[in-house]
Amino acid sequence: MIKRLLAATKESLLAVLPIFIIVLVLSFTPIAHLNSSERITLIIAAVILIIGIALFTLGAEMAIKPMGTGIGSSILKTNKIVLLLIVCFIMGFLVTIAESDLSVLMNQVHGIIDNTLVLVMIGIGVGLFLIFAVLKMIFKVNLSTLLLFSYLGLFGLALILIENGNGVFLPLAFDAGYVASGSIAAPFIMALGFGIATSIGGRKQRENSFGVIALCTLGPVLMVLLSELHVSEEMLSNANSLNSTIGKSYEINSNIFVAFMEGLLDSAKEVAIALGLISLVALIINHLFIKLPKNKIIKIVIGLVYTFLGHVLFLTGAKVGFLPIGFKIGASLAENNPIIMIIIGFVLGVISVFAEPNVHILSHQVEEITTGGVSKRSLLIALCVGVGISVCLSLIRVVYNFSVLYYMIPIIVISFLLSFFVPRIYTAIAFDSGAVASGPLTVSFILPFAIGACSYLDNPVLNYGFGLIAMVSMVPVISIQTLGFKAILANRIANKRKLKQIISSDDEQIINFM
Repeated sequence: MIKRLLAATKESLLAVLPIFIIVLVLSFTPIAHLNSSERITLIIAAVILIIGIALFTLGAEMAIKPMGTGIGSSILKTNKIVLLLIVCFIMGFLVTIAESDLSVLMNQVHGIIDNTLVLVMIGIGVGLFLIFAVLKMIFKVNLSTLLLFSYLGLFGLALILIENGNGVFLPLAFDAGYVASGSIAAPFIMALGFGIATSIGGRKQRENSFGVIALCTLGPVLMVLLSELHVSEEMLSNANSLNSTIGKSYEINSNIFVAFMEGLLDSAKEVAIALGLISLVALIINHLFIKLPKNKIIKIVIGLVYTFLGHVLFLTGAKVGFLPIGFKIGASLAENNPIIMIIIGFVLGVISVFAEPNVHILSHQVEEITTGGVSKRSLLIALCVGVGISVCLSLIRVVYNFSVLYYMIPIIVISFLLSFFVPRIYTAIAFDSGAVASGPLTVSFILPFAIGACSYLDNPVLNYGFGLIAMVSMVPVISIQTLGFKAILANRIANKRKLKQIISSDDEQIINFM
């Protein structure tokens, strides 16, 4: 246990430390100056965040993943498909509203929209599309076909909203989709999919294990866009006046002790309700269907305690420290030099991905599945550079004001074109990997960085500040499929060369058929 905790702490340290050092260095320069109180807040928040991510990662491994695998495989074995779909909807809903990254995202639009209502709708979206994902596995439907029609429907709805003069929540909708399948939801949903795919078995078992998260990210986008069809005049007014009020939600409390204590209490209450509901439902399901032995139940309970503590610490460090400081740094850089801001954004994007522990897990996974055709090193480089470019492009959109669809539509078109040339497993892994690229630091620091820049430039924040997470999350879709295509092409060229050498060989080959 201690060894695993130390390993998780090392991973979280590598995740937080690089960005912390860059921000601390910037804080002593004229272009992004922080006072002594803000620096102390940053240091305390970084320590809390490191401990929180470590405990959270360990808790997810001990409790969330086993719960997902157990629920998926055990209920499917009962042959009660309707029951499985109901349980998937309930658990998908609960793990989504318990998602820490989503809580951080909703905190950044507090007072503009009805957070509770939107959070419930996002949870419903994940639950519904988790049902579609399970049905896809059971009836062996092609993932690419489902994704293609789903994205066409989403873009069609988005264009209708824009045509009718709405679409103000479009960037937020795409961000919510990828954030909803974050640190809690992603491990659970992936484990659930793995448990169901293992129980179904068959030739496509490995392929069926992936693609569940890819579908679940679409549910929240759809629900947020549908909610805009019935948006009130008051909500639109709040959205349009966001620039004049947003700075208040990012203010740093000068009383550091009070700020962190209030943050801890608020986060503890929020997390206790969400995890309590998940634990209660999981306990009922275990009693009725799974019937785990006592020692495994104790292990899961300990994991849930770690998850609770890590979740509370993460939210506190993010809300009290990283969110407001990210906002201030972004605003300061936009004020001094937008070009430098974009360059620093690229560096932050590269570092945030390279330091993300789940990216390294994904790299190992892809290297193993492709039998070395796509190396860990090449994938890491592709993801780091890709996310860095995505942050740059998002900041360019902040400065020059144009719709996120100008980026999203070409990315999706390229992604689906690549899917025709690579094995389906590459496509499934690629679309699943969005939650991996957009880790906790993207939501808690890089997004507020962009919002701060947008606020200073006095550009509509909901239109141009959000959308960054969606951009970052779409990078693996192109990166993994491109590297997979390259590996397949290289393999074919190598085989042709070998064949040519055999044919052109001067050695006489005598084949005796007798």
